[in-house]
Amino acid sequence: MTEPGLFTLGVEEEFQIIDPETRELRSHVQQILEDGKIILAEHVKAELHQSVVEMGTDICRDIKDAREQVTDLRTKIAKLAMHNGLRIAAAGTHPFSHWKDQAITEHPRYKEIITDMQQVARANLIFGLHVHVGVDDREIALHIMNAARYFLPHVFALSTNSPFWLGRNTGLKSYRNKVFDRFPRTGIPDYFGSITEYDNFVNLLVKTGCIDNAKKIWWDIRVHPNFDTLEFRVCDLPMRVDETICLAALMQAIVAKLYKLIKQNLGFRLYRRALIAENKWRAARYGIGGKLIDFGKQEEVKFEALIKELLEFVDDVVDGLNSREEVSYVNKILEMGTGADRQLKVWEESHDVKKVVDYIIKETHLGLNVD
Repeated sequence: MTEPGLFTLGVEEEFQIIDPETRELRSHVQQILEDGKIILAEHVKAELHQSVVEMGTDICRDIKDAREQVTDLRTKIAKLAMHNGLRIAAAGTHPFSHWKDQAITEHPRYKEIITDMQQVARANLIFGLHVHVGVDDREIALHIMNAARYFLPHVFALSTNSPFWLGRNTGLKSYRNKVFDRFPRTGIPDYFGSITEYDNFVNLLVKTGCIDNAKKIWWDIRVHPNFDTLEFRVCDLPMRVDETICLAALMQAIVAKLYKLIKQNLGFRLYRRALIAENKWRAARYGIGGKLIDFGKQEEVKFEALIKELLEFVDDVVDGLNSREEVSYVNKILEMGTGADRQLKVWEESHDVKKVVDYIIKETHLGLNVD
């Protein structure tokens, strides 16, 4: 990914590598990487665990381009997995495989992370969606980040897709989120008054040996250290391409709307991180089925009402982004439930975690030409 322009997109999806017979995770990413060198080049890479494969698009000029690239890359990775007798699956956690059974990728960066964080890193067997939105001015990007923090629980709730951990129904719609909370420098970032203040914070962490570079700040949203983008990192990996594209379009629209307000010398009310964290917990626990706090009204409000307000908030920018159809897919998610809701429905009907895995695989391949 090179330096993008305004509101361009980059999408990264982390997939599970599954044995279709046992439905367990398989540490076989190297086989897929070897076979895919020519086909996928820099678009695919290994992660900390060898049962994870990450896909990343080129810079996408708009959401239509993003859909085309995400669909194409998912299709190619799915075919490579099938060629090796494996499958890919899109969910925030595997329903029953244990992290201790997964091999760690041989790479100096991952060795360093394991040495530094020990079991916290080894147990971090999770799968997320990262979306970059191009913003060509770091100062403006920082101020958009401050305001966009408020909407993180809303977007996150729509993505929830990890109700199971080690074979148990956790009672949460996103357990992935709680696993990642064990890492340092995660969650909702603080407010920063300027990009200088932000850079000084990063430089202090480097100077004091907390980190060696800004990429080890893993907040739910961050001004990216290498690209002119705002990177959203809060979401579970959704099952369907349609869901990934919907979430990317919604994040893009939020950034575009906040950018528009800043350019009009208008503001968006900022809230304390601790208050936003209350909503994030509710999103992790209940997904789209609960209530979030409306801080302006100082009362609980059903998620559906708040997400409709968000859709109204971005309504004046979606046509300019050519993303009305993709953003409107939010209503489909409200209707059919998130990935977590659908996983739990399969579980309630079968009480068989292997059937849950089968369902995730089926949904992951929806709309892909892999036959």
